[in-house]
Amino acid sequence: MSDTKKATTSTAAGAKFDGFTDEERAAMKDHAQELKKAARRSPGKARADGESDVLSKIAEMEESDRAIAERVHEIVRAAAPDLVPRLWYGQPAYSKDGKVLCFFQAKAKFKTRYATLGFSDVAALDDGALWPTSFALPELTAEGEARIADLVKRAAS
Repeated sequence: MSDTKKATTSTAAGAKFDGFTDEERAAMKDHAQELKKAARRSPGKARADGESDVLSKIAEMEESDRAIAERVHEIVRAAAPDLVPRLWYGQPAYSKDGKVLCFFQAKAKFKTRYATLGFSDVAALDDGALWPTSFALPELTAEGEARIADLVKRAAS
């Protein structure tokens, strides 16, 4: 009897599971390129180059994602100017002490219903035994912008 396990070839709906989606594979390739680029970059240029990379990525987005991403970028930069902009899996992100603290994910990237703003475990958002780490951004309102600014300030503290 063999000790190897067989891979699952179908889901409950009967569709074949081929592993990662095309979008997930593309994100992993983006991340690999980002790591290579960061390794070649001098530490003193990380902030300026990261800012340039993030703005270039935002400029490539579809209009609906671009409008939200531009505003989120402005809010994050104003709320926590010490965070370093960078790309993370091909999307705008902001790091503290070299670790991603928060990130924007365009809805077109993974073909989802809305863009999201996510926070990693580095973010100081702990609130009891349960707290959200990802927020839907179907649109940005003044109230939403204020909430993002507050979340980013708290996360970076």
